[in-house]
Amino acid sequence: MTGFICFDKPKNISSFSAVSILKRLTNEKKAGHAGTLDPLATGVLPVAFGGATRFIELFNTHDKAYEATIKLGMTTDTLDVTGKVLSQSKSEVTSEALFSVLEGFKGRIKQTPPMYSAIKKDGVRLYEMARKGIEVERSEREIDVYSIKCLHFDEEAQEFTVSVECSAGTYIRSLSSDIGKALGCGAVMTALRRTKALGFTLEDCVTEEKIKDLAAQGRISEALISVEDALKYDSVTVSEKQAVRFHNGGFLAADRISRQLEACAYYKVYSPSGEFVGIGEVSDDGENLNVKRVYMGDSAK
Repeated sequence: MTGFICFDKPKNISSFSAVSILKRLTNEKKAGHAGTLDPLATGVLPVAFGGATRFIELFNTHDKAYEATIKLGMTTDTLDVTGKVLSQSKSEVTSEALFSVLEGFKGRIKQTPPMYSAIKKDGVRLYEMARKGIEVERSEREIDVYSIKCLHFDEEAQEFTVSVECSAGTYIRSLSSDIGKALGCGAVMTALRRTKALGFTLEDCVTEEKIKDLAAQGRISEALISVEDALKYDSVTVSEKQAVRFHNGGFLAADRISRQLEACAYYKVYSPSGEFVGIGEVSDDGENLNVKRVYMGDSAK
């Protein structure tokens, strides 16, 4: 089986466990997820099967979108509600103050990754150090917050929900903490739902219950998104001989292809019969369509 299942990850399981569930239900050995979700988080988790795992890096976009619920007046060591409470205080933030602060988090901003993250420092994952009570210095990173909107603010409970569209590498827990700092009261994330990742949305997702039903009926393929459908590149149809050459790893001369190609761009390559052959990348000078990845069903090279 080759393709992607967009899984609506349930709460309180790791992304690794989510993949294990799908491997068991589909009887597939080779699978991997794209974009880790914390156990607390739910929502869009793209999982690749078979040869599709080799295409994960070729997605057109790695931007993401989330809905997060944030509690004011509290801080924890994990920056979310699951961690050890470090401080608690009475918060009296108004909606006007909240909306004003949120405006300051739009655009390109700097963010320090949390200690409880999978980033490596000297070959060791930060969360492994954090569990031992070790905190190390982390370098700030530039991220892009394309939009951040308050969906609901319970002023009495001092809790609000925001929708965030952002670049890859953005930690919503860190964003929540930074908002709390800017408001002067601290904040922790209490819930997180990813609504978009790698171009997939919640509408593309299937739940664990749905997967179980499909598996029981032998219809698991209905949940599978093909590699060619998942990658949103322009397509080019080549001759039969060119398709064979490309499939064998050979580049194609751009001037011998029926359509004009843009330098440095990726294209989905098809044979005359409509068979998906793979992904090609146009050379810097625009003269050749080089092989980026060959599609081979349950394997890819």
